[in-house]
Amino acid sequence: MQDLEALKYPIGDFVYGQSFSADDTRQHISAIDELPIKLTELVGKWGDDRLDTPYRPEGWTIRQLVHHIADSHINAYVRTKLALTESNPTISPYEEGEWAKLPDSTLDIAPSLVILRNLHQRWVTVLAALTDVELSRTYFHPGSQRTFTLREVIALYAWHGEHHYQHAFRLAQRNGWSEKNV
Repeated sequence: MQDLEALKYPIGDFVYGQSFSADDTRQHISAIDELPIKLTELVGKWGDDRLDTPYRPEGWTIRQLVHHIADSHINAYVRTKLALTESNPTISPYEEGEWAKLPDSTLDIAPSLVILRNLHQRWVTVLAALTDVELSRTYFHPGSQRTFTLREVIALYAWHGEHHYQHAFRLAQRNGWSEKNV
């Protein structure tokens, strides 16, 4: 069994407080744009046996993970729009672990994959049009007691998508779930 920390953070933890260039931000927006298709290609045809497999000991199942990504990115989209339309708004945190236990976390993943595809289309449309001044707009997160610029939020959610994609991808690798074994 791999080290639990490596299973939790397959691409490492996000480092807050970094500076990001315009090119970095374009790459982050591109990663956000590509995630729904990439994720659908990986897990979209998996059966219940795979979807109900935790990606690590005491971790979420792939089904919960997909629903979590949709929940998280819906919140991120709303927070982005709040930051663009209000002056440093205080956003509402949510208990992601509790959300992952709600009845909709047992649904088929198709609704969340559709949400992600459509949500990301709208989100990326907004993100790609932001000026440098708009990328510096902020919101305050009371849970972490931090103010985030949209530039950092974009980097965080590019990381977040890849972080969870790698949970599923590496589980598939460990279990020999290659395309020919679907």
